[in-house]
Amino acid sequence: MKPSLHQPLLFFFLATVLPLILTIHSQSDDSDFIRTSCNTTLYPDLCFSSLSSFSSSVHNDPALLARAGAISVTLTKTLDLASYLANVTTLQPESNEDGAHHPTAAAVFHDCFDNLKDAVEEMRGSMKQMRELVSTGSLESFRFQMSNVQTWLSAALTDEETCTDGFKDIHDEPRKDDVCARVDDVKKMTSNALALVNRCVDTAIH
Repeated sequence: MKPSLHQPLLFFFLATVLPLILTIHSQSDDSDFIRTSCNTTLYPDLCFSSLSSFSSSVHNDPALLARAGAISVTLTKTLDLASYLANVTTLQPESNEDGAHHPTAAAVFHDCFDNLKDAVEEMRGSMKQMRELVSTGSLESFRFQMSNVQTWLSAALTDEETCTDGFKDIHDEPRKDDVCARVDDVKKMTSNALALVNRCVDTAIH
């Protein structure tokens, strides 16, 4: 019996087209998981844009998304900002039109830098705790471990807010708006990370 002309086409479909379709479907599911998770945050668009690259690596795991995605990305962003502020604090304070310096502004920049250093350590603490999660432990143990993560991230968010609060009474400082905008981005990402941690807890409990 002669082989059917359809057999090579069927083989081609099974060998190439079908795996591609399945891959696209899987990527869509992963992306939907990120989008659905981010919709529980205060800044869903920022959340999705910063975490969409992790869609294929978190495997629809809320804990992995929170740790390897949200907290890790936020930590990197905060480290970059701390490095930027370290350079700002070493610069000679800007002068106003009368040539007078702004010693108060310089002090606020330095305080902001210190607050961000604290935030970095708190995020590292939350990352460490997430890595040490014992999935086989009791629900009570899980809640305790996750409460530590929530405490670390809440403290980091407080430090970031303290940083920008210090600039409220500072005027005529050309670097103020830039620094505050950068800190505001970090605050939003920290808020999102905390929201995803909270979602992780809620998912495990329910």
